[in-house]
Amino acid sequence: MPEPIRWVEPTSLLPLRWGFHRSRLLGGLVLIIGGGVGIAGGSPFANWLLAAGTAAHVAGWAVIPSAGWRRVVAMCLSTLASWFLLTGPRWLGILALGYLGWLLVRHRPLVAYVTAVFPIAAAGMVASRAPAYADMLPALAIEGTVLVLSAWVARMLHQTQWTARERRRRARAARRGSASGESQPGSR
Repeated sequence: MPEPIRWVEPTSLLPLRWGFHRSRLLGGLVLIIGGGVGIAGGSPFANWLLAAGTAAHVAGWAVIPSAGWRRVVAMCLSTLASWFLLTGPRWLGILALGYLGWLLVRHRPLVAYVTAVFPIAAAGMVASRAPAYADMLPALAIEGTVLVLSAWVARMLHQTQWTARERRRRARAARRGSASGESQPGSR
Protein backbone atom coordinates (compact mmCIF):
# COMPACT_ATOMS: atom_id res chain seq x y z
CA MET A 1 0.00 0.00 0.00
CA PRO A 2 1.49 3.37 -0.98
CA GLU A 3 2.33 5.87 1.71
CA PRO A 4 -0.43 8.52 2.05
CA ILE A 5 0.32 11.98 0.73
CA ARG A 6 0.54 14.45 3.60
CA TRP A 7 0.73 18.16 2.82
CA VAL A 8 2.63 20.43 5.19
CA GLU A 9 2.43 24.23 5.30
CA PRO A 10 5.66 25.42 3.59
CA THR A 11 6.45 28.04 6.22
CA SER A 12 6.37 25.39 8.95
CA LEU A 13 9.47 23.84 7.37
CA LEU A 14 11.52 27.03 7.64
CA PRO A 15 14.31 27.02 10.24
CA LEU A 16 13.42 29.59 12.91
CA ARG A 17 16.01 31.46 14.98
CA TRP A 18 13.59 31.84 17.89
CA GLY A 19 10.12 30.68 18.92
CA PHE A 20 7.80 28.13 17.38
CA HIS A 21 5.94 28.28 14.09
CA ARG A 22 2.37 28.22 15.47
CA SER A 23 2.98 30.74 18.26
CA ARG A 24 4.75 33.16 15.92
CA LEU A 25 2.01 32.80 13.31
CA LEU A 26 -0.84 33.36 15.76
CA GLY A 27 0.97 36.11 17.66
CA GLY A 28 1.85 37.88 14.42
CA LEU A 29 -1.73 37.62 13.19
CA VAL A 30 -3.08 39.09 16.44
CA LEU A 31 -0.60 41.99 16.21
CA ILE A 32 -1.40 42.62 12.54
CA ILE A 33 -5.16 42.74 13.13
CA GLY A 34 -4.85 44.62 16.42
CA GLY A 35 -2.54 47.15 14.82
CA GLY A 36 -4.96 47.61 11.95
CA VAL A 37 -7.77 48.23 14.43
CA GLY A 38 -5.55 50.73 16.25
CA ILE A 39 -4.84 52.59 13.02
CA ALA A 40 -8.54 52.58 12.12
CA GLY A 41 -9.39 53.97 15.56
CA GLY A 42 -6.88 56.78 15.27
CA SER A 43 -7.65 60.37 14.39
CA PRO A 44 -5.93 63.77 14.48
CA PHE A 45 -6.99 63.90 18.13
CA ALA A 46 -5.54 60.48 18.97
CA ASN A 47 -2.16 60.39 17.27
CA TRP A 48 -0.85 58.04 19.93
CA LEU A 49 -3.35 55.43 18.73
CA LEU A 50 -2.11 55.78 15.15
CA ALA A 51 1.49 55.36 16.33
CA ALA A 52 0.71 52.39 18.59
CA GLY A 53 -1.40 50.73 15.89
CA THR A 54 1.30 51.17 13.28
CA ALA A 55 3.96 49.80 15.64
CA ALA A 56 1.85 46.73 16.47
CA HIS A 57 1.01 46.18 12.79
CA VAL A 58 4.67 46.31 11.76
CA ALA A 59 5.71 44.07 14.68
CA GLY A 60 3.09 41.52 13.63
CA TRP A 61 4.53 41.25 10.15
CA ALA A 62 8.04 41.06 11.62
CA VAL A 63 7.32 37.93 13.68
CA ILE A 64 5.35 35.93 11.06
CA PRO A 65 7.48 32.94 10.01
CA SER A 66 8.63 33.59 6.46
CA ALA A 67 11.63 34.70 4.43
CA GLY A 68 12.75 38.17 5.53
CA TRP A 69 12.21 39.99 2.24
CA ARG A 70 8.66 38.62 2.02
CA ARG A 71 7.83 40.04 5.44
CA VAL A 72 9.20 43.45 4.53
CA VAL A 73 7.18 43.63 1.30
CA ALA A 74 4.00 42.49 3.06
CA MET A 75 4.60 44.93 5.92
CA CYS A 76 4.91 47.89 3.57
CA LEU A 77 1.86 46.95 1.49
CA SER A 78 -0.34 46.24 4.48
CA THR A 79 0.65 49.32 6.49
CA LEU A 80 -0.03 51.53 3.48
CA ALA A 81 -3.43 49.89 3.04
CA SER A 82 -4.28 50.33 6.72
CA TRP A 83 -3.48 54.04 6.62
CA PHE A 84 -5.55 54.52 3.44
CA LEU A 85 -8.55 53.01 5.21
CA LEU A 86 -8.73 56.15 7.35
CA THR A 87 -10.52 57.78 4.42
CA GLY A 88 -13.53 55.48 4.73
CA PRO A 89 -15.20 52.46 3.12
CA ARG A 90 -14.64 53.65 -0.42
CA TRP A 91 -11.01 52.56 -0.05
CA LEU A 92 -11.80 49.01 1.14
CA GLY A 93 -10.35 47.61 -2.09
CA ILE A 94 -6.89 48.63 -0.96
CA LEU A 95 -7.03 45.81 1.60
CA ALA A 96 -6.20 43.57 -1.36
CA LEU A 97 -2.61 44.85 -0.98
CA GLY A 98 -2.43 43.43 2.53
CA TYR A 99 -4.02 40.22 1.28
CA LEU A 100 -1.40 39.92 -1.47
CA GLY A 101 1.22 40.43 1.22
CA TRP A 102 -0.36 37.59 3.22
CA LEU A 103 -0.16 35.28 0.20
CA LEU A 104 3.47 36.25 -0.30
CA VAL A 105 4.38 35.63 3.35
CA ARG A 106 2.59 32.27 3.38
CA HIS A 107 4.59 31.16 0.28
CA ARG A 108 1.50 30.57 -1.85
CA PRO A 109 2.00 29.65 -5.54
CA LEU A 110 1.03 32.04 -8.32
CA VAL A 111 -2.26 30.22 -8.96
CA ALA A 112 -3.43 31.27 -5.46
CA TYR A 113 -3.08 34.97 -6.31
CA VAL A 114 -6.23 34.67 -8.44
CA THR A 115 -8.16 34.71 -5.16
CA ALA A 116 -7.35 38.42 -4.77
CA VAL A 117 -10.32 39.00 -7.08
CA PHE A 118 -12.73 38.11 -4.26
CA PRO A 119 -11.69 40.86 -1.81
CA ILE A 120 -11.57 43.43 -4.60
CA ALA A 121 -15.06 42.50 -5.84
CA ALA A 122 -16.46 42.43 -2.30
CA ALA A 123 -14.93 45.84 -1.57
CA GLY A 124 -16.60 47.29 -4.65
CA MET A 125 -19.98 45.91 -3.65
CA VAL A 126 -19.68 46.99 -0.01
CA ALA A 127 -18.37 50.47 -0.85
CA SER A 128 -21.25 51.11 -3.23
CA ARG A 129 -23.81 50.25 -0.54
CA ALA A 130 -22.01 51.77 2.46
CA PRO A 131 -20.15 54.90 1.31
CA ALA A 132 -20.28 56.84 4.62
CA TYR A 133 -17.56 56.59 7.26
CA ALA A 134 -20.25 55.65 9.80
CA ASP A 135 -20.67 52.39 7.85
CA MET A 136 -17.01 51.45 8.30
CA LEU A 137 -17.46 48.84 11.03
CA PRO A 138 -19.96 46.62 9.17
CA ALA A 139 -18.04 47.19 5.93
CA LEU A 140 -14.82 45.99 7.57
CA ALA A 141 -16.61 42.99 9.05
CA ILE A 142 -17.87 41.93 5.62
CA GLU A 143 -14.53 42.59 3.94
CA GLY A 144 -12.65 40.78 6.72
CA THR A 145 -14.86 37.72 6.28
CA VAL A 146 -14.19 37.73 2.53
CA LEU A 147 -10.43 38.07 3.18
CA VAL A 148 -10.42 35.06 5.53
CA LEU A 149 -12.46 32.93 3.13
CA SER A 150 -10.19 33.95 0.24
CA ALA A 151 -7.12 32.94 2.25
CA TRP A 152 -8.67 29.53 2.88
CA VAL A 153 -9.41 29.11 -0.82
CA ALA A 154 -5.81 30.10 -1.61
CA ARG A 155 -4.56 27.50 0.87
CA MET A 156 -6.78 24.83 -0.71
CA LEU A 157 -5.46 25.73 -4.18
CA HIS A 158 -1.90 25.46 -2.86
CA GLN A 159 -2.61 22.12 -1.22
CA THR A 160 -4.35 20.76 -4.33
CA GLN A 161 -1.51 21.84 -6.60
CA TRP A 162 1.13 20.34 -4.30
CA THR A 163 -0.80 17.05 -3.94
CA ALA A 164 -1.15 16.71 -7.73
CA ARG A 165 2.58 17.33 -8.18
CA GLU A 166 3.45 14.80 -5.48
CA ARG A 167 1.22 12.14 -7.09
CA ARG A 168 2.87 12.72 -10.47
CA ARG A 169 6.33 12.52 -8.87
CA ARG A 170 5.49 9.26 -7.11
CA ALA A 171 3.99 7.78 -10.28
CA ARG A 172 7.17 8.62 -12.24
CA ALA A 173 9.32 7.09 -9.50
CA ALA A 174 7.19 3.93 -9.49
CA ARG A 175 7.46 3.64 -13.29
CA ARG A 176 11.24 4.06 -13.13
CA GLY A 177 11.46 1.46 -10.35
CA SER A 178 9.36 -1.10 -12.25
CA ALA A 179 11.24 -0.45 -15.50
CA SER A 180 14.57 -1.17 -13.81
CA GLY A 181 13.23 -4.42 -12.34
CA GLU A 182 13.32 -3.34 -8.70
CA SER A 183 10.64 -4.85 -6.53
CA GLN A 184 8.15 -2.44 -4.99
CA PRO A 185 7.65 -2.39 -1.22
CA GLY A 186 4.76 -4.69 -0.31
CA SER A 187 5.00 -6.71 -3.54
CA ARG A 188 6.21 -10.33 -3.68
